[in-house]
Amino acid sequence: MVRLKTEEEIKKLRQGGKILAAILKEVATRVATGVKTRELNDLVNELCERNKVIPVFLNYQPDGADRPYPASICISINDEIVHGIPNEGEERILKEGDVVSLDMGISHEGMIVDSAITVGVGKIDKSAEKLLAAGKEALAAGIKAAKAGSRTGDIGAAIEAVAKRHGFTLPEELGGHGVGFAVHEDPFIPNFGKPGEGVILKSGMVLAIEPMLNEGSKETVVDKDGYTFRTKDGKRSCHFEHTIVVTKNQPEILTI
Repeated sequence: MVRLKTEEEIKKLRQGGKILAAILKEVATRVATGVKTRELNDLVNELCERNKVIPVFLNYQPDGADRPYPASICISINDEIVHGIPNEGEERILKEGDVVSLDMGISHEGMIVDSAITVGVGKIDKSAEKLLAAGKEALAAGIKAAKAGSRTGDIGAAIEAVAKRHGFTLPEELGGHGVGFAVHEDPFIPNFGKPGEGVILKSGMVLAIEPMLNEGSKETVVDKDGYTFRTKDGKRSCHFEHTIVVTKNQPEILTI
């Protein structure tokens, strides 16, 4: 069931969104050759404590998962699409040229926001630059389509059009979602679709729009850790996400 947010709840989400944006920006500045992903997760915990917010991915157990997620941020590298675990198993150290997705959510005064960015480690190649630029463009297109009276299919169609124009694919089992009272709420928002189809958008809906673009095939595999989605062909992926609120006019981006 889709639950609309009140003005007071949106105010809290707006405050939380600014905090989350600042945390992600700080973490992104620490992405460099030789840095361990575990260190970035530790930094996130420090920043959340400093800002008096709760990292909601830590110990979150989605439907179908065998265990809770063990980290405060998802860090996905190169062929990892989403949900990479930064603080478990073999030590992961960033290398020059890597493409790194940083995805996290926080709770501020009981309201949850979610956001993701993808950045390069040092100098990245032209293909990676094109991938990241297309991911940012796809996110902007999806957000622009999220108007009251439109449908989730309009968002997906806008994202899909950008991906196709640049020669990238979209993993179809992954997509955006409602957010605010919980990490994942209705509606699910596919990153593909047809205009005029899907759930009708209403003012007060809070959505996490999050295109993931693959360099190669749209096919995915899940690691034995139960969380990390990878591209089946081993090619790179990117992930960009904002939490927005649907209004009668242009959608408002909360995580900036």
